Amino acid sequence: MGGLIGKVAEQLGQPLMPWQQLVADVGGEVDASGKPFYREVIVTVPRQSGKTTLTLSWELQRALGWGGPQKIAYTAQTGWDAHRKLLDDQVPMIERTALWQTVSKVGRSTANSSLQFVNGSRVDVLATTEHAGHGRTIDLAILDEVFADSDFRREQAVLPAMATRRNAQMLVTSTMGTEGSVLLNRKVDAGRAAVVEDRGSGIAYFEWSAPLDSDIGDPAVWRACSPALGFTIDEDTIGHAFRTMPEGDFRRGWLNQSTVANERVIPESMWAAVCSGEVAPDGRLRLGVDVAADRSATAVVIADDKLRAELVEYRPGTSWVVERVAEIATRWSADVVVDGYSPAGSFIDELEAAGVNVLKLSTREVAAACGRFYDRMADRQIQVRSDDVLDRAATAARRRQTGDAWLWSRKDATDDLSPLVALTLALDQGHRVNVDADLWGFWE
Repeated sequence: MGGLIGKVAEQLGQPLMPWQQLVADVGGEVDASGKPFYREVIVTVPRQSGKTTLTLSWELQRALGWGGPQKIAYTAQTGWDAHRKLLDDQVPMIERTALWQTVSKVGRSTANSSLQFVNGSRVDVLATTEHAGHGRTIDLAILDEVFADSDFRREQAVLPAMATRRNAQMLVTSTMGTEGSVLLNRKVDAGRAAVVEDRGSGIAYFEWSAPLDSDIGDPAVWRACSPALGFTIDEDTIGHAFRTMPEGDFRRGWLNQSTVANERVIPESMWAAVCSGEVAPDGRLRLGVDVAADRSATAVVIADDKLRAELVEYRPGTSWVVERVAEIATRWSADVVVDGYSPAGSFIDELEAAGVNVLKLSTREVAAACGRFYDRMADRQIQVRSDDVLDRAATAARRRQTGDAWLWSRKDATDDLSPLVALTLALDQGHRVNVDADLWGFWE
């Protein structure tokens, strides 16, 4: 079926790259009766390699080219991720082509995300629960991005639903994860063993990754493990990622190497590059204020419009906060920036009563601030006065996802992150207000 999968990709306007066609050719092998030789196809490649195009082409070929209605289940990290992937990525790719004429209906609700075809075939999004596939029959199951699975619920949901389907197949795709990626790690072990055994049936396994002892900054290593390099991505893209991403994220995302989960988020070299004993904020100033989760300490950072920052207070407890922050803010005519939903949010009313202008940020705004802070740090656009307290916070920093963005994670950190959060807030507001002022002057 590999050639047919390739023809579908051409109709989508996304001809398969050599690596994708290889997977389709081998994973799509069938015997004289039409039964796949490989009931399970496992693919692990770096990010941005083209898994979506391959997966969608495989789904469509199964839906339209197997002589009868086919039941296809699509799953991702979560049911919501799968819902968005189907509607935001897959459906728009089909809508732009003649293949759209084969679609009879798109289910867009979260409870019924589906793609239905005029021949009776359908693609349904399944939740990532053990019982999601109960009562169903499945001809093709897609398990996408299994690096996120800390158990076997997704696989256990689809395997019973495939049991009575002679020609059923499961396609597992992902980039490498960590030691917590239980399902993926088992698939990798089983796949590598299948390659060694080379039975020609059962499991077809494909992996593009760099050796663990390779030089991760060597473009030759990137070329050897990135099958989309030279097609849809270039060396400059990977080079920028190498210079700006935490090492663990780069190894997983671009070299497809499994890493440990508790690696340092802010690389030591990146942090050292923006720290100096000569930094002294001046001019128009802002204060970032944050409190430890257990309220054991509070941090106050001051920053200017040139993105220079300094930790000016870090003391135990909170009883001193309102008086001291109000004193600094009044002396320097500085705004105070606070995450309105953090422990520091409890001081907002008292600070405003003391005459301080408080900028209260929402969770979404704080997440945006975190992203901007990291990007500016990577590009060396910020300057931070050297401080042991900030050093400890930068070393301990961990992240937690919130939708497509992220926040500093107090729960997973090994030290108090309030100094780093205060730094993030102070620097972000200084930049935003400066940009707004420039735009106002332009329109005047």
